[in-house]
Order: sequence, then C-alpha cells, then structure tokens
Amino acid sequence: MKRKNINVSKKTHNIFFHYLKDKKILSAFEKLDRILKKRLKNKSFSVAVSGGPDSLSLAYLSKCYAIQNDCKMSIFIVDHKLRKESSKEAKYVQKILSKIGLRSKILIWNSKKPLKNIQAVARENRLRLLIKACKSINTKNLLIGHHEEDLYENFFIRLFRGSGLKGLSSFGEVNNNFNGISILRPMIGLSKENLIYISKKVFKFYVSDPYNLDIKFKRSRLRKLIPEFIKEGLDSKKLRLTINNLKSSDLAINYYVEKNIENNSKFLKGRNCYIVKDTFFYEPKEIVLRSLLIILNQVSGRFYPPRGKNIIFAIENLISKKVNKMTIGGCIIENFKKTVVITKETRA
Repeated sequence: MKRKNINVSKKTHNIFFHYLKDKKILSAFEKLDRILKKRLKNKSFSVAVSGGPDSLSLAYLSKCYAIQNDCKMSIFIVDHKLRKESSKEAKYVQKILSKIGLRSKILIWNSKKPLKNIQAVARENRLRLLIKACKSINTKNLLIGHHEEDLYENFFIRLFRGSGLKGLSSFGEVNNNFNGISILRPMIGLSKENLIYISKKVFKFYVSDPYNLDIKFKRSRLRKLIPEFIKEGLDSKKLRLTINNLKSSDLAINYYVEKNIENNSKFLKGRNCYIVKDTFFYEPKEIVLRSLLIILNQVSGRFYPPRGKNIIFAIENLISKKVNKMTIGGCIIENFKKTVVITKETRA
C-alpha cells in the first residue's frame, strides 16, 4: 500500500474511533461487538440502512467493528418507492453516509405496490432485495437495525395475533436460513433513545418514518399502548425475562423438530422436494407444525412462513386424508397412501 493510502486509512479510522470516547457510544459498541463475535459466520457482512436512527447507528458501530476485526463490510439502502420522496431520501442518506467514509449501494423495489398489507409486503420485498444483494457479493451475514422497542412491539403484535411459543420467541439476535443468509440483530438490547443519541452525535441527522405515526397500522397503535403497560408494572426487565423463558422452552422443542425431520422425511435436492412418511404426523401437534413450516420454507424459498392457522388446517386434512392435494405457502402438497410429497408451486 502506498504511503498516501496508509495515511488516508489512518485518518478515516481516527474519525470513527473518535466517537468511541463517548461512554454511551462505547457501551453500545461493546454490546454489538459481543454479539457479532459470537454470531458472524465469517469476516464478511452487509448492513441494511434505511436512514432511521437505528440503522444509521448500526452502520457506524458496524464499521468500527469491521475496522477492528479486519472484516469486509457492505451497506445497502432500499428505495421502496412507497412515497414520492423515497428516492430523494435514499440518495440523501447515501450522501450522509459518504461524508464519514461509508460507501453504500441503493437497491430499488420496482415491482407493483400493494393496496393492502402494505407494511408486511414491503418488509418481505425489502428483505428479498437485501438477500439477493448479499448473495451477489457472496456475503452470508445481513445486519438489521432492530432495537429493544422493536423486540417488545413484535412480541405484542404476535400475542394479539394468537401466535404460539415459536412466534412469541422467534424475534432475537439471529434468524438463520433465509436462503443461506443469517439475519443478525446486534442492537436488539439497545434502546431507541440510545440510538437517536448516537445518530445525532455521529451524523447530526436521521430520518423519521411517517408510517411509524400512522395509526391505521397495528404496529403504530401498539407502540402507543406499550407505555401504558409499563405504567401497570410490565416494564422492559419483566418483558425480557418472559421472552427469555419462552426462548428456553423453544430451544427444547426445536431439538425434537430436527429429529422429526431427520427420521421421518427425505429431501431430494435435485428435484427440490420432500418425501414425508406418515410417521411424521405421529409426533405432538407443535412438533408437526414446526417441522412442516421448516419444510415449506425450504422448498418454497420464501422468507416468511404461512400463518399458523393455515398450517394447522393443512395438517388436519393430511392426517384425515380428506384432501389429496392442496397448495400452501408456495408449495404443492400431495397426499398418497403412506407418504406426502411436497414440491414448489410453479406459476404460469
């Protein structure tokens, strides 16, 4: 490396590490550092940035980690085009990042926009674009800026939806196997207030998403209710304890789910299909439900599973032999005498 490049590199590093002298920012970095050292699959990762205080803070803290640990880091910004100003906003966020030496690439969601379930469809398409971008640069880790409040909001959304143990406990530091990509949330233990502080200090800027205040969305309505729960004694420590207890039970069940798939089904890689024995359905209801969800996701390649009630309905039909063929979660399920064949749905 030329001497000029070495000097530029040192100057850039000093700019980043300068902010770590702040005790609040250093504490946040140490939490991120512990999670990434435990969870990263290799020394290459991507960061999703929206322009909010959570993702901007993540971009800064992750860059500090990348410098210290000699990692390759990429940043992606998704222009969802749901609002007229989204493209302008994405370019401005890119400019803000570049001011402190953070290069980024804008990914554009050009497909037809939904008229209902806007947030859910937007999340899936955003993730689809990010996963594709990760694969294009051979990166197996994607960092998302979810924080502590997101954890609690997600818990209540699933509680109101009637989710089971898996749904209530699945939102955490890591989600594996999104088409071979690990989704990491290294700031899940940090408060939004803390992340706003970091964004103001480092970038002097962050974007406020107007959808966060729109009460026509359930997440926005629940966000307003959570402070009332806290007043009644359900504070963050108790919520965290509840979620951790659920996670512990979830891990125990997952062991038997893996055994069920291993012993009672066979994956044909060349045909991308599963052959499932009738003994697959002899296990307890929760084991069968989760096992089938994993298989459907693997075959369909979708990022989000179908609703639990739809899976339960499908299992009941498979066990009773009432239906010989059905479509669910992007898969075709065919019922034969003592086996079930699951293949990917192909659309004309």
